[in-house]
Amino acid sequence: MTRRETRGVTGPEAFKVFGHPLRMRLYRALHLSRTGTASQLAYQVGETVSLVSYHLRKLADHGLIDEAEGQGDGRERWWKLASEYPAPRAEDLGDTPENAAPQAALGALSFAQRADLYLGYVGTRLTWQADWRAASFSHEYLALLTAAQLAELSREMHDLVRKYESAGRAAEEAGDTEGRERVALHTYGFPFRL
Repeated sequence: MTRRETRGVTGPEAFKVFGHPLRMRLYRALHLSRTGTASQLAYQVGETVSLVSYHLRKLADHGLIDEAEGQGDGRERWWKLASEYPAPRAEDLGDTPENAAPQAALGALSFAQRADLYLGYVGTRLTWQADWRAASFSHEYLALLTAAQLAELSREMHDLVRKYESAGRAAEEAGDTEGRERVALHTYGFPFRL
């Protein structure tokens, strides 16, 4: 599988489009399934097909998803991510007052959805097998770093996670799914003052 370029979400309008709660859930669902139809995705997110179709078109209009050519039997449109990760970043918008609101809204929505995912696990933790309960983790590290060190740490963590993610995808493509579950890793690294 060739690695697709990470295009990135750019401009205030693209941030606003991506910052819709259902669109973010649809994007995550497409990331997990790699391709999907409006019907399949509607089932995954618990919404109507017509509503999901509308939001998929909005994501496509802004280049966040593309049609997946050669999928299905032609009765339904199949979708895929336009790039591996949109990776919204502050520098994509620029540090201007008019861009502060879309940045803050997208960050808050992303954090809320990640927190919901984690709290869902916490609430069902005892339903997981003992090996999964023992393997899951939640850590907080408070370090004294320079901006360059934080950037290096981010790159190293990204590379490490991608190694495991790629191995999991390769195993899935080879039919090795025994004992595998989807795993969420949420990391944040930011400066703060007391």
